[in-house]
Amino acid sequence: MPGFFIAFHALTALVGLFTLAAGEGYLATFGGLMTLFGLLMAYGVVKRHYDAQDAAAH
Repeated sequence: MPGFFIAFHALTALVGLFTLAAGEGYLATFGGLMTLFGLLMAYGVVKRHYDAQDAAAH
C-alpha cells in the first residue's frame, strides 16, 4: 500500500512544480509549498515503512 501513497504524493509534488513554473506571486508561492508538501509526505511514507520493518526485526 505505501506505493500508492508515494505515487500520490509524487503527483502532488509534480502538480506543485507545474504551478510554480506557471504562476506569479502568490500562486507561485502556493506551487512551491505544494511541491515541498508532496516531497516531505513521500519521505514520511518511506520513513514509516522502514521504521516499521526495523521494529518488526527486533
